[in-house]
Amino acid sequence: MSEDSPYWIEGTVPETPTPAEYPEPWGKTNVVGARLPRVDAYERVSGSAVYPSDVILPGMLYGAILRCPHSRARVLSVDSASAEAMPGVHAVITASTPEADIPWSYRRGPESRLFPSLCQHEGEAVAAVAAETPQQAVDALRAIRIDYEILPHVADQETSSDPESPKIWDDGNELPARPPYERGNIATGFAEADVVLELTFTTACEIHAPMETHGCVAQWDGDRLTLWESTQGVFAVQARVAEILGLPLSKVRIVGHYMGGGFGSKLQAGKYSIIAPILARLTARPVKLFLSREENMLCVGNRPPSRMTLKAGVKKDGTLTALAMDTLSTPGAYAISGFGLEDWQIRDLYTVPNVRTSNRFVFINAGPARPFRAPGHPQGSWALEQMMDDLADAIDMDPIVFRLKNIPSVSQARGGQPYTTTGLKQCLTDGAAAFNWETGRSRPVQKTHLKRGVGMGACLWIAGGGGPPSTAIVKIFADGSVNLNLGASDIGTGTKSVMAMVVAEELGIDPHAIQIEHADTATTQFATPSGGSKTIPTESPAVREAAYAVRRRLIELAAEQHDLAIEDLELATGAVVSKTDPAVSFPITELEGLQRRGLVMGVGYRGPNPEDVAITPFAAQFCEVEVNTRTGEIRILRFLGAHDSGRVMNRLTYDNQIFGGITMGIGLALTEERILDQATGKMVNANLHDYKIPTALDVPAEMASLAIDPHDEQCNTTGAKGIGEPVTIPTAGAIANAVFHATGVRITESPITPGRFLEAQAAQAEEV
Repeated sequence: MSEDSPYWIEGTVPETPTPAEYPEPWGKTNVVGARLPRVDAYERVSGSAVYPSDVILPGMLYGAILRCPHSRARVLSVDSASAEAMPGVHAVITASTPEADIPWSYRRGPESRLFPSLCQHEGEAVAAVAAETPQQAVDALRAIRIDYEILPHVADQETSSDPESPKIWDDGNELPARPPYERGNIATGFAEADVVLELTFTTACEIHAPMETHGCVAQWDGDRLTLWESTQGVFAVQARVAEILGLPLSKVRIVGHYMGGGFGSKLQAGKYSIIAPILARLTARPVKLFLSREENMLCVGNRPPSRMTLKAGVKKDGTLTALAMDTLSTPGAYAISGFGLEDWQIRDLYTVPNVRTSNRFVFINAGPARPFRAPGHPQGSWALEQMMDDLADAIDMDPIVFRLKNIPSVSQARGGQPYTTTGLKQCLTDGAAAFNWETGRSRPVQKTHLKRGVGMGACLWIAGGGGPPSTAIVKIFADGSVNLNLGASDIGTGTKSVMAMVVAEELGIDPHAIQIEHADTATTQFATPSGGSKTIPTESPAVREAAYAVRRRLIELAAEQHDLAIEDLELATGAVVSKTDPAVSFPITELEGLQRRGLVMGVGYRGPNPEDVAITPFAAQFCEVEVNTRTGEIRILRFLGAHDSGRVMNRLTYDNQIFGGITMGIGLALTEERILDQATGKMVNANLHDYKIPTALDVPAEMASLAIDPHDEQCNTTGAKGIGEPVTIPTAGAIANAVFHATGVRITESPITPGRFLEAQAAQAEEV
């Protein structure tokens, strides 16, 4: 991906060879597509799965990080003598510790240090300790005395670029501007329109809030370092840790077999990934360092807030003529990644000949942004999908009919590249039918204070096509058992299960009988981080090719042993059988070639994506809400997601992704909001009591998943596209549209809290 992508990978990645032979596209499958339990389901539900935060090693110490309590301050002095003398404390490190006096760079913007003297947000690391118990470590932090010079701060992106605002960095508070995106003639487009509308939309900052917080366990064995880290990409962490600590890659091992949630925030190493090894090296003991919930809220990522002013023009017949959007967003105090692309929906989702978008990014004194389930897209969709409904209302057209009028045939933002497939039309029509859209839209006006309405939103996702590099190895042993080796992380989405199903499909075996090695830089093949909905479309073709090579070799061994034609043989249920005479069957375990060799191995690679085409998932989502106009309470009654993400690999995990993404979108729409105190710049709701993520009581009991499969045989050899990200993108906009349909009140600021709804309702009543 380009550097503008939120999933851009720092540095280079190894190439993988083009596959020696591409398997033919699957037709009807026996295993792939079924609704099968995860291959590690027992381990996950029984508690026997060992997550990094579960790791306990002999002699292990506990690390903790002292963090700046101010939104902006300069460290004048650090006195750690009292902490060093406390019982159980084995090490205290600060900026003056030689091993910890190292640079810490970010993707864009100014350089920093592991322990910076200028703290630019609440939660900046200033010191760390290692002690016998977590309690002793925390007590030692409290004993460290730091003298701060509290500096003026900026907590509001709206005023960050004001000349009167404090200057955060020497170069100012604004990142260098990117050129605006333009096509057509925007002035002509608006002149041709019969209706022109303009609205400003805002979305609040969201926090990732994974169940397992960020952290790792570090252990040295001589000059070799092993980290058990909660990460979405073990090789990305390996590269970063090796670079910072000045180690060869071969001396750094990262293990991440399980991970308790990340949503994009764990795509890269954190400072804890460096601090824990430093403490472990100084103490000659393993060190476990996992962040507290408050630290997670402050330091390791967020979906940045956005302000989007969107102007749109449409003809009376429903033809869009122009879209123009200006966006203001903030990456926080540092420009890591995960910001931008708020305008991609405007550029590419609907057919519009005249488009202009511009994006401005300003620094504020707050924790840095990181990729968060479809970076930028949910914010842009919040604006675009509400605007589409307002335009439809203005020309007296059904919102779905209006969208169908403007279905794209090519990727306009990519210069007119054709899509490998687009199921957007079918998502809209089939989704509307399954949801019973027309009945919901035509419901009579309710005469009580409880109002019901339906809403919808559509989307595409910029990524989701996957691509090289990826290498997988499949081995079948003399007893018929199978091993799969790949480097990708399973971030809770069921990656291991899907890959086992791919192998099972090719070899005709039970997927639960496959032993899987993954996400360990010492024992598995290189893989890029699991993010951007690229894992299944990246890894499954490589896994399929590896299994295909094994299948082909087993058939060759049977043909050689029994002097039969290869073309007449196939692999099924643990045996090589004749296509023309099913009675001719040779169990795999009786193949002499397999017994002599002990195993047959296949290596698979991910080939390049097809050139000059766009691989894109599409979706349309529908919901029904009930609004209490007296209290402002909003209940979601039912939700349906219709998604074109190519071939469904495992219907159970596919549906799980739909329901999870909808739940996350509900948070954006109704509950989630980072609140910074303007006077101090501090986050006032850095806990799960005051920061409201959706619970089971906020999610509708009736949720449905409708899979749209246009049989994309061009995207890759398994026909799969990404599903994780697209589900969240249109959810919040669909909810806002349903609230408008129920009440006639348009809410442009997220989240739609009861207070915000009542204020908007009262303001609208005053205008009338």
